[in-house]
Amino acid sequence: MQRRTLLKLGTVSAAVLAVAGGAAALMSVGLHEGRLGPAGRDVFKAIGRAVLDHSLPRDGNLRQTALNSLLDRVDELTVALPPHAQAELSQLLSVLASTPGRHLLAGLNETWPLATEGQIRQALQGMRLSGLAMRQQAYAALHDITAAAYFSDASTWSQLGYPGPVRI
Repeated sequence: MQRRTLLKLGTVSAAVLAVAGGAAALMSVGLHEGRLGPAGRDVFKAIGRAVLDHSLPRDGNLRQTALNSLLDRVDELTVALPPHAQAELSQLLSVLASTPGRHLLAGLNETWPLATEGQIRQALQGMRLSGLAMRQQAYAALHDITAAAYFSDASTWSQLGYPGPVRI
């Protein structure tokens, strides 16, 4: 392949990806007014199921309650982020909610709500160990937001062996 042809192909590919990414972001909003939109809720609920699997209650109803509480705390966290960080997180969630973005960025074939905890953990591990800094950063953001939001509630501290703040 000639150099010019390769450059043209690269330029066209970049333009197609930019348009597709913009369209995906418009179709599924990750954050809306600083809070998780439906697409963002699906992504974080699935990631919560995988990352917190052994920390969540085993009972189905209690597990769903814990995951819904996690999503409420993620909302509290995202509202407190500066606008530029909200915009970046919204874009990430929108891309992950789209089929091409889920495949390319996370390496996950199944939709977030239907994927098993094992499939999601495998996708997250692939992001964590990726040679691409963008995939590693996406993993770190998703993992850290999930864990911080979950363990920020005092009811989860005993699982960590944390007795709570020292009272004087």
